[in-house]
Amino acid sequence: MRTRSKFWALCALATAVLVGCGSNTTGSSAASTVPSAPPATTAPVTGTVTVFAAASLTESFTEIGKQFEAAHPGTTVKFNFGASSTLATQLTQAAPADVFASASPTNMATVVDAGSATKPTTFAKNTMEIVTPPNNPANIASVADLAKPGVKVALCQAQVPCGAVAAKVLSNAGVSVTPKTYGPDVKAVLTTVELGEVDAGMVYVTDAQAAAAKVKGIPIPANQNASTAYPIAALTKASNPTAAAAFVAFVLSSSGQAVLAKAGFSPGS
Repeated sequence: MRTRSKFWALCALATAVLVGCGSNTTGSSAASTVPSAPPATTAPVTGTVTVFAAASLTESFTEIGKQFEAAHPGTTVKFNFGASSTLATQLTQAAPADVFASASPTNMATVVDAGSATKPTTFAKNTMEIVTPPNNPANIASVADLAKPGVKVALCQAQVPCGAVAAKVLSNAGVSVTPKTYGPDVKAVLTTVELGEVDAGMVYVTDAQAAAAKVKGIPIPANQNASTAYPIAALTKASNPTAAAAFVAFVLSSSGQAVLAKAGFSPGS
């Protein structure tokens, strides 16, 4: 009996000790026993990132590319500028690229629908402006003047974003124009005006600003003007997805937005 009593006494003592220890683990010390998640790591941004971008982004994206390379030593940004409709076709036909920046949601939708991009983000907006040679030989002062007899006008092709937006402007103004020439992209229209081959053209305000003294800009009233949104997305088959995501993020950052604002773009939101 004495042995059995000692046995139960020892059990009671052990139980008390265990209960006491257990009560100490219900506080903050318990959390310290749970392994914490490892700190988030960011993959290094290196290598080449190939960007397909609308022609109207040439000046601003060239500057953004330089800033991106400076922010990420060891990277190189290669651009393919052109009409958004042409670039979208190339991308759906598996042209190698990492990022697409379009001057139209419609052309971006073509790429997304083909499974070549997902989750595009609007990063800028643009409106139209009339441009003439510096001496404005036809005395163009309004959208209506583009329809005057003998006035030679250059517009973008209808399937190109700048052509579609120009068509909206003409419709808003109730003006019908038969262009002398159609440009494959906005830069082609601008060049035609700069060379004096036409009396006027309709381009984005950003392109008119970039041309500076090479052309004369004629503002279009807000009630006649039209705009387009610019979406950007990393491509699903990007050969450098890390750099692609980083470039998109840079465009959306305050640094990228500052470059776009200086070029004359409106905010995307």
